[in-house]
Amino acid sequence: MQKLLPVFLVLAVALTGCTAEATPISTNTPIPLTEILSQTLTSEPSETFTPEPTATPVPHPMSIIALRNGNYPGSEITVVKELERGINYRRYYAYYLSEGLKIYALLTVPNGEPPKGGFPAIVFNHGYIPPDVYKTTERYIAYVDQIARSGYVVFRIDYRGHDQSEGEATGAYGSSGYQVDVMNAVASLQQHPDVNPEKIGMWGHSMGGYLTLRAMVISDDVKAGVIWAGVVASYPDLLYNWRRTGSFTPSPSSRGVGWRTSWIEQFGTPEQNPTFWDSVSATSYLTDLSGPLELHHGTADEDVPVEFSIRLAELARQDGQIANLYMYEGDNHNISKYFSQAMNQTIAFFDIYLK
Repeated sequence: MQKLLPVFLVLAVALTGCTAEATPISTNTPIPLTEILSQTLTSEPSETFTPEPTATPVPHPMSIIALRNGNYPGSEITVVKELERGINYRRYYAYYLSEGLKIYALLTVPNGEPPKGGFPAIVFNHGYIPPDVYKTTERYIAYVDQIARSGYVVFRIDYRGHDQSEGEATGAYGSSGYQVDVMNAVASLQQHPDVNPEKIGMWGHSMGGYLTLRAMVISDDVKAGVIWAGVVASYPDLLYNWRRTGSFTPSPSSRGVGWRTSWIEQFGTPEQNPTFWDSVSATSYLTDLSGPLELHHGTADEDVPVEFSIRLAELARQDGQIANLYMYEGDNHNISKYFSQAMNQTIAFFDIYLK
């Protein structure tokens, strides 16, 4: 198993001095992916022995293959009530269905008649907020407003167990529930009469970036993705190289024995069982990215290492994908100092690939 931390340090040093100029950061030295070698053993069969068929291993529920095989029909989006209008768009409190659960969301729709084929739309995946304090109409207000006023339908979903959404908030990294909610949100948007089903993008922050990247290797329905300060590393890196130094506060649902301890006990370490750890890592499937990707990250982020975005950009480019990377010198997890610049670039990116 290749040790990635030294690579991160080298990249970070190489990029020292980069500012938040609106130019993608580029590194030209590819970093090879870990090669997993396998050996086939053969033996002479007995003349009278008939081997039993070998059962196909069942993929882990968090593996990309298992999630690709899932069923995400979505549903009609049901408006519960209209909220205060935006400058050039309408806001609604609505819900859709995911595994039979009502998942609530903030839905924005531009004013006026939709263009031919419908409006482009964005599934908006928020970052980690303790589910017991999360509120649909709070947080990310400026983010949603900027995208909505730019002519996009925005669907900012409340994952299961958040605010009024049904179900249990079990976390994103060791349970597939939030990911299923994201996939059903895409399918539900495709059914909305004002939305062009072929022009759906995704925006994700932090944990929402993790969900966005995985959605883009699970389904080809997401045509472009933007990730801010995303948890976008491989699972071995999440295991070994993710040390939060900020103000992260876990929720009650994330306490106790987590996925790290449970998976190591079940499947062994990444060194002992690289096949399993690769199977649950979106970074192992970047050749299948459903569309162009844009990454934004502050260099002073204390919650998610900037090296996660650097590494993802390198791996995606190595696999022939479009992966723009913007780094903001001295900025934090929310890219607060350069918010307007990062948001303008985000909208410009969506305009190129969704309009």
